Amino acid sequence: MTNINNNQRLEILSGKELGRTISRLASQVIETVSDSRTLFLVGIPTRGVQLSKVLASELECIAGHSIDHGSLDPTFHRDDLVRIGTRMVHPTELPTSVEGRQVVLVDDVIFTGRTIRAALDALQSWGRASRVMLLVMVDRGHRELPIQPDFCGRQVPTRRTETIELRLRDLDEEEGVFLCQNDY
Repeated sequence: MTNINNNQRLEILSGKELGRTISRLASQVIETVSDSRTLFLVGIPTRGVQLSKVLASELECIAGHSIDHGSLDPTFHRDDLVRIGTRMVHPTELPTSVEGRQVVLVDDVIFTGRTIRAALDALQSWGRASRVMLLVMVDRGHRELPIQPDFCGRQVPTRRTETIELRLRDLDEEEGVFLCQNDY
């Protein structure tokens, strides 16, 4: 473990392993959808948006055509804002309608399931997708709602005092997945 800002940090996936995991997830998505041209990746801020862009690029290589992708901020659909507080709201950017599309919600980490529930509510206000699936890089457990990912890079059981960080080269100075023990 390395000490960064008084937090203990353990590498779960190296940059190379993260790349292989993204390739595997992209292959699983392509194998699951009936027509890759109806695929629409929707990232959830903050890291889910960047992850969806990386996945779209990987999927384009596999499918041989561009993959629609956008972002959806579910902040105002959350049922736990009093408990977790608000953060800076990101703009929802959906370049095309979700109507009749095979939507893959993309997030970096699934924890309680409340963000995904809020994202499903928010997505519904943009149209009726033919199918909605969930892709996460890490499932850390502690679910409060019966929501499970369709595609998962890695399951990492955690304590509530721990967090998971997805680091992507386009946003960060490094790439990988890290387990952080927060000193409270």
